[in-house]
Amino acid sequence: MTNHNGRNNIAVHCDGVTKTYDAGGTKVTALRGIDLDVRTGELLMLVGPSGCGKTTLISVIAGILDHDAGECLVFGKDLMAISDRERTSYRGHNIGFVFQAFNLLPTLTAAENVAVPLLINGMSRSDAMERAEEAMRRVDLGDRTKSLPKQLSGGQQQRVAIARALIHGPKLIVCDEPTSALDHETGHKVMELLREVAVGPDRALVIVTHDARIFEFADRIARMDDGRIVKIEEPEREQEALVPSPSGRGLG
Repeated sequence: MTNHNGRNNIAVHCDGVTKTYDAGGTKVTALRGIDLDVRTGELLMLVGPSGCGKTTLISVIAGILDHDAGECLVFGKDLMAISDRERTSYRGHNIGFVFQAFNLLPTLTAAENVAVPLLINGMSRSDAMERAEEAMRRVDLGDRTKSLPKQLSGGQQQRVAIARALIHGPKLIVCDEPTSALDHETGHKVMELLREVAVGPDRALVIVTHDARIFEFADRIARMDDGRIVKIEEPEREQEALVPSPSGRGLG
């Protein structure tokens, strides 16, 4: 399906999306008909109890997981309708994903981990490393560029993972609990950074979180329960304190 008039401002369009897992012979339904639009220029948070399908939904949106039925379009593109190679290429250029488990490569330095998306996309190593070191300065880790992941705290690893997700200026950023390992002050700094670089007129940011301290950064909050979106609301916040950067540029 192509974008219709009125849909040009939609970054992600989910219509009746379902997903069932086979867990040892038992069918487990994770998504029960998800209807959700994420607008461009928006920071949308997904909240709800553990096991309600939040991580499954963002994995479908990011093209990491196939859904069973329904439609999921990312900037008008159906990622299930293209080949695995095309999908991998599209994700590599257009989607940044912050995993809850960080997924840092243990034998690479922090800066090398951050540089991975640029290297995959064909940038020279010297340019990629220069961009990665600048990105690490943006997340207050400029002095840890040569550290291995095991030499970093959980909060520092989380910031490396965020820098890696933002380094290539993706149009869609998807984050799974990006502030879970961070103290209050660092969590707020990270959210300010995410808003600044990820929320622009042609971008969108989707965050799964249990952290009520950061709800104020959301434009809308979609509440999930038992595989469904049950409510979408706008949080109370200080509007003037949260004006996104007009640049919408990636890190570096």
